[in-house]
Amino acid sequence: MSISEDSILKFTRGHRLQHDRVRDVWLIQAPEKAFIADPIAAAILQLVDSDQPLGVLIDTLAKTYQAPREIIAADVQTLLASLIEQKVLGA
Repeated sequence: MSISEDSILKFTRGHRLQHDRVRDVWLIQAPEKAFIADPIAAAILQLVDSDQPLGVLIDTLAKTYQAPREIIAADVQTLLASLIEQKVLGA
């Protein structure tokens, strides 16, 4: 599945992002397992499920981190495409 900047992504059923306060890490909770999200992935995934199209999320991240939009867009799309392939996210 290809994603465009108009795509609105959501966590699929049974998946969610949760902050573990004890370990101070972000986790992607999945049925019977959990993945630790690195700080960059966590920053991106905190914006998912906001009913905002991907382009708006990329704009927000580029502004927040004062980074070139095209670099942010490439990194975000790579991460999200991987999570879609793993069925963690869907459009």
